[in-house]
Amino acid sequence: MPKPVVLIAEELSPATVEALGPDFEIRHCDGADRAQLLPAIADVDAILVRSATKVDAEALAAAGSLKVVARAGVGLDNVDVKAATQAGVMVVNAPTSNIVSAAELAVGLLLASARNIVPANEALKAGQWKRSKYTGVELTEKTVGVVGLGRIGVLVAQRLSAFGVRLIAYDPYVQPARAAQIGVRLVTLDELLAQSDFITVHLPKTPETVNLIGAEQLRLVKPTVHIINAARGGIIDEAALFTAMSEGRVAGAGLDVYASEPCTDSPLFGLENVVATPHLGASTDEAQEKAGIAVARSVRLALAGELVPDAVNVQGGAVAEPIRPLLPLAEHLGNVVSGLIEGAVERIDIEVRGEVADMDVRVVELAALKGVFSGLVHDPVSFVNAPVLAAQRGVEVALVTDSESPDHRNLVRVRLTQTDGSIVSVAGTVTGARHVEKLVEVDAFDVDVPISDHMVFFRYHDRPGMVGTVGQVLGEAGINIGGMQVSRDDAGGHALIVLTIDTAAPVEVLDAIVTKIGAHSGRAVDIV
Repeated sequence: MPKPVVLIAEELSPATVEALGPDFEIRHCDGADRAQLLPAIADVDAILVRSATKVDAEALAAAGSLKVVARAGVGLDNVDVKAATQAGVMVVNAPTSNIVSAAELAVGLLLASARNIVPANEALKAGQWKRSKYTGVELTEKTVGVVGLGRIGVLVAQRLSAFGVRLIAYDPYVQPARAAQIGVRLVTLDELLAQSDFITVHLPKTPETVNLIGAEQLRLVKPTVHIINAARGGIIDEAALFTAMSEGRVAGAGLDVYASEPCTDSPLFGLENVVATPHLGASTDEAQEKAGIAVARSVRLALAGELVPDAVNVQGGAVAEPIRPLLPLAEHLGNVVSGLIEGAVERIDIEVRGEVADMDVRVVELAALKGVFSGLVHDPVSFVNAPVLAAQRGVEVALVTDSESPDHRNLVRVRLTQTDGSIVSVAGTVTGARHVEKLVEVDAFDVDVPISDHMVFFRYHDRPGMVGTVGQVLGEAGINIGGMQVSRDDAGGHALIVLTIDTAAPVEVLDAIVTKIGAHSGRAVDIV
């Protein structure tokens, strides 16, 4: 039998090839050169890339035998995961490979900003001895605000605690007891901004976090604050930061990421009190070696047909055929319900009802957890690490099965209990030969809406004219409605509008609709 073919499209650690072992035919190409990549990928079983190779729909279409795309790193911006999933190609990454490197860089930027290391270095090399000009500040007894308490945020907090700082954090999806275990006090974002001497950002870039720290927020900070961003560009509004620093309202900044990359020309680069690096968070020998070894192991597992811990889009183990359509459904229900909550989660209940209830449906639980946490945490989420993420956050998880399902052949329900005792629940099913995913329940409201990439939910008091108002505001914003359904508990009572739309709805559009119809809430959910 011929050996499976693995294409290495970028320079990787020698340990990567060693980890693959002798059971594969190894080929190489320059993945950044499309003229090389497209013919090279035609007959390979797996491709290993870093960030320069774009594995997009065109590349996937050219890959007739491809089974696995392995990204030797955390981010997947250069891999079209949706197209890969549709093509039946597993996508794996190395979710923990660079967390130490990223945390250490954030600490390094913070120290460099606090002690004016970069401008002092440049001045001395230019023949200038300026001790008094570059007086810095100590970390001891200062307050450090960590925005985002995922794995990297926790590592940063643990390392900075050795400096004798007071640690506070903003993360609406972490429970206070969990934060207290690592010596961190949870606060609101406004409180963090007002109290912190140093602010370090460790959040994913999502529609909710883009420009999370903008002009309004920067008016709350101390003029002596130093702000660090080694997470994702665009979370801090760079124009607003430049204005605040130019006006003396922010003392210093350390930046490794930018809204648009590569970034070589920013007004911030002209400020002496800005330390800037070119997205070096994962750029250590150790991180690259860890990433290469991790994805090599995943490739071996995937091509052997075994469960792959770091698969981001498909389950690697054997799954009964009737259960397979319920996996994307459960994951998408998890996405939806996580987008509807407002606080930290203390319990997740997954119900599977109908014909499949007598089968082993534990993988449906994993899919639902993967969907929930994909919408809540910074870290990459897989079928295997989703339960770990729940355990780390003290979240109880329960799976219930029942062969009774009066209205649907099979039904999956995902219910989240928040720390304040409130419950948010959604349910769905799949219909027809094409396994169309449908949302059939939101809390107490019955609905029948195909699950879409972009969905919007409004809760309001039932009265005439509300549907027209919603459509008018969306139309004025250039947002096309794919489908809409209204459900209510009684005439003139509580009502729910569920919409599917062609493009994501900006926050300002949601706010405008909430105001115009007097809604109790308005939430946009983008399926991840």
